[in-house]
Amino acid sequence: MEKTKTTSETVGGAAYRHPTFGSLVTPRILYDLSREGLYCCAKNRGEGAVTKDGALAVSTGAYTGRAASDKFLENGLLPGHAIDWGEVNRPISEHLFAKMAKWHIAQMAKLPELFVSDVWAGADPHHSLAVRIVTERAWHALFARTMFLGGSDEAMAERHATTTRPFFESFAPPFTILHAPSLRAPRELVRTPGKRYERDVTVLNSETYILISMSHRLVLIGGTSYAGEIKKAVFTVMNYLLPERGVLPMHCSVNVGEKGDSAVFFGLSGTGKTTLSADPKRRLVGDDEHGWSDDGLFNLEGGCYAKVIRLSEKGEPAIWKAVHRRGAILENVVLDTDSVTPLFNDEWLTENTRASYPLSFIENREPSGRAGHPENIVMLTCDTFGVLPPIARLTPEQAEYHFLSGYTAKIAGTERDVGKEPIPTFSACFGAPFMPLHPSVYARMLEEKIREYKVACWLVNTGWTGGPYGVGERIPLSATRALLGDVLSGAFGGSTFSSRYGLFRLMVPDACPLAKEAEKFLLPSNIWQRNGTVGFREAEAHLAALFRENFAKKKYHEHVSPEVRAYAESVGV
Repeated sequence: MEKTKTTSETVGGAAYRHPTFGSLVTPRILYDLSREGLYCCAKNRGEGAVTKDGALAVSTGAYTGRAASDKFLENGLLPGHAIDWGEVNRPISEHLFAKMAKWHIAQMAKLPELFVSDVWAGADPHHSLAVRIVTERAWHALFARTMFLGGSDEAMAERHATTTRPFFESFAPPFTILHAPSLRAPRELVRTPGKRYERDVTVLNSETYILISMSHRLVLIGGTSYAGEIKKAVFTVMNYLLPERGVLPMHCSVNVGEKGDSAVFFGLSGTGKTTLSADPKRRLVGDDEHGWSDDGLFNLEGGCYAKVIRLSEKGEPAIWKAVHRRGAILENVVLDTDSVTPLFNDEWLTENTRASYPLSFIENREPSGRAGHPENIVMLTCDTFGVLPPIARLTPEQAEYHFLSGYTAKIAGTERDVGKEPIPTFSACFGAPFMPLHPSVYARMLEEKIREYKVACWLVNTGWTGGPYGVGERIPLSATRALLGDVLSGAFGGSTFSSRYGLFRLMVPDACPLAKEAEKFLLPSNIWQRNGTVGFREAEAHLAALFRENFAKKKYHEHVSPEVRAYAESVGV
C-alpha cells in the first residue's frame, strides 16, 4: 500500500550534511514522495514517455550499461575489512575522494530541485541497511523507491519499525547516494592520455564517475543516467559489510515452492536468473540480490530490474504482465511512435533494455522477501563454446570451483564497450564487479553453508549447444525450464548420473524423469555429432584450458581446500 504523498511537497533545507565535505543545501527538496507521486513528477517534467499501458519509458543517453571502468572505492578502510584491490576494485585516494565530494556537493546545490528518498536494503531487519538517495531526476527517485524497500510495502515497513536491528541502527546517518547524471568531473581530475602520473596520485578515468567510500558512508555518481549504477552501488556496499556478520551476500535470484523449499539461482546478466526464477509454480522471493544468514535467505531489494530484450508474453508471462502496468519503468526500450507500445525486439538503442517494477507487480511472489535455507543451488552459465551440458550435478568442491570461476558470457550492452557478440568471461562469484572482498571469502562461506544445510548444487548451461556461437543453437528456454522442473521437484533423486563426463568431470543425468523432451540435449558431444559439426573435443579442450588459466592467474589455489584444488587440477586432464 502506497503512502499518501502523491504530490510535490517543497521543503527547504539540507539533503545531506557532512562535517568535512559540507552540506547539500537547496531551497527546493521533494522529500520521500510515494511511487505514484514520483511517477507523476517524472511525467510532468517530461523525463520520459508514457506507454499505452501506463509504463514510463526513459532513455539513459550515451550510457546504456554500467561504466565499470569508472567505478572507484575510497581506500579509507573500516577496521577488519580488506578490499581486494585490482582491475575490479580500483582505489581512489582519500584526498581525491574528498576533493570530488566537496565539488560534487557544491554542484548539486546549484540544481533547481532535488528528490530525496529514504529506503533500506535487506528484508531481514537484523541485517538491513538504511540508505538515503538524493537525485536530480524524478524517474531515478522512482527507480530507487521501486528497487529498494520502503513505503511501498507497508507491512514490511511496520516489521522493520518494531524489530530491534543493531545493523540497521549502527549506520546512522545512513549510507547516502548523491546522484547527479548531469555533472561531469572537472577535467583537471581526469586522466590525460599519454601523461605520466606519480604513484600516489589517483585520477579518474573519464568525466563519468561512480565513487564509493565505505568509511564516509557516501556514494557519488555523475555523468551517467543508467539507473543500474544506483542499485549496484548499494549491492557493493552490502557485499562489503555482510560477510563480517556471517551473512553471505549473493548475486542471485530466489524462489520458493509450495512446501517451503527454496532455490537459489546464480548467474550474470543474460543467463536467465530473472526469467527462470519467475516460475508460475513457485513464489518469487527476488530476482537479483540476496543474503544468506543463519536464519535463511532474504532479499536485499524490493523490486525487479529485468532485461527485456525480445521479451514475449508467451515466453515470460509474469514479467510481460508486470511491465505493462502504470508505474513500471522501461529503460531504453524503443516505442512505436503511433501506438506508444514497447517494441521489445528492437535493439536500436541497446541490447541491454531493462524494466524496473516492484515485486508487488508479480502475482506469484513471496511478500515477506524471505525464505528458509535452500534445498537447491543452480549456477547458470551461458557457454558460447557449446560444450557444457545443459545440466550437471555438482559436488560441494565442484560448486566452490565453479562459483569461484564464474564462467559465462558478457551479453551485448550489459557493460559499456560490449559489442554485438557475447564475450566469454570469468566473473568470480557470478558477480565480480560488485564484490569488494577477495572472492575466496564468499566462496568459503558458500561451501560451508552447502555442507551445513546439505544443499544440492547444479550447473546449468543456458548458452549454446550443437556448436559454438554462430554455428550451433541456443539451448531452448523450454528445455532449460523442463530440466529445472526435474531439479526443483526432486525427480532426479533416484536417477543415475554419468560420472566424470568430459574434461570437466561433470555428473550428467542419464535420463530426465519428467522432462523427456529435454533428454536429447543432455550430452553436447552427441548433438555436435548429430548436427554434423566437427571440433567438439578441440572446443572442450580450449574451454578447459581457459578455466585452468583463469584459476592459476587469480591464484585461487592458494585460497581453497585440498579437495577443491584437486578438482581444479583435474579439469582438462
